[in-house]
Amino acid sequence: MNKVIPVVSWLIVLWICYIFLGSLPYKFTLHPDTQHIFGTIGGWLGTFLGDTVGNLFSNVGSYVVGGFELLTSLILLTPIVLWIKNRSSGKLFEPLRRRWHQIGGLMAAMVMSGAVFFHLFSPLGIEVLHQGQSDGGSLFKAAVSVLILGLVLVIINRKPSDTST
Repeated sequence: MNKVIPVVSWLIVLWICYIFLGSLPYKFTLHPDTQHIFGTIGGWLGTFLGDTVGNLFSNVGSYVVGGFELLTSLILLTPIVLWIKNRSSGKLFEPLRRRWHQIGGLMAAMVMSGAVFFHLFSPLGIEVLHQGQSDGGSLFKAAVSVLILGLVLVIINRKPSDTST
């Protein structure tokens, strides 16, 4: 079991980073799909939080979310840098990997809980429709998968309990 958890953890990290880093060009260049998504949510937020909040979310939401996803990816990948740096020193690597994957998993779950919320409760919907095209629910499915797998990262990377008595 000691060798399975790190492998599973790294597979989850790769999936989360694939989703997060793959979306950054869309978020940071204000791709029309991104404008539609954040504009829809911003318009919805503006109806009960005011135009200022709604417009702010519409205009800078993709940068904030993208920045958080980039930070999360960097945290999830930090153990690679630590492994390279410390492999010659003989320092214990596994506790560091577990800790960084726990923190990154929690961050991923937090940001995707927001995405899932907006898909379920805003006019965005589970299946995003834009210019007559449907995403088939792929954004929602990706958000749910990252939410769940982020929580899995937190759980499987807990400090092993001392079972020797």
